[in-house]
Amino acid sequence: MKGKCVIKIGGSILFNENKELDLKKIKEFCDIFENALDSDTVVVICGGGIIAREYINAVRSIDENEAVCDTFGIELSRINAKLIISFLKEKAYPLVPKSVEELSHAMLFKKIIAMGGLQPGQSTTSVAVEVAEFINVDQLVILTDVEGIYDKDPKKYENAKLIPKLSYRDLQDLILSTSGDKQASAGEYRIFDTVSLQLLKRSKIEAHIMSGIDLDQFRKFWNGDKNVIGTRIAN
Repeated sequence: MKGKCVIKIGGSILFNENKELDLKKIKEFCDIFENALDSDTVVVICGGGIIAREYINAVRSIDENEAVCDTFGIELSRINAKLIISFLKEKAYPLVPKSVEELSHAMLFKKIIAMGGLQPGQSTTSVAVEVAEFINVDQLVILTDVEGIYDKDPKKYENAKLIPKLSYRDLQDLILSTSGDKQASAGEYRIFDTVSLQLLKRSKIEAHIMSGIDLDQFRKFWNGDKNVIGTRIAN
């Protein structure tokens, strides 16, 4: 991909089932950016993942303040961003921007930028869409632990079907039909939540959701092949 792009990588992709860092997967992800040009603007948004949820559940057991729980998720997502920076080495901007103002400053250095959460009550997917809108991206990619958006949870239902294309309205209907009461709870955000949807609709950004477990699809997309397995969301 050339120009400006934002890539959201779910925190669950950075860890294996034993809650250990998947260093091989992280290196594989970072190696994809080997051919990124200095003229490109690449921003990677990291989620909190399994470890963030462990902290959130611990804090929630003694303090039911969801805003406080959110701050733990934000800090863990920023630590994940620092890890990505460490793997990217000199190709990365060395600090994690904590606001769009800090992001603006980081963009001047023409390096790959890694970020985490920004504020309580906002998923890192929402951060990704907000950043994509702010820098006026050409591409928004969301890497998750499934191949895209399904008509129902593929982890629970074997007959769940991947939806290759969705309009904003289709996505809205799907979110409303599948959302539970915990959608806005810290650490409980789905691939897309209502806040992410509203940001996507107002910005009219095209989003691509694909697997971060099997990075072959993202590698193809990065190299210019749009014929990938996943879900495309457009107006």
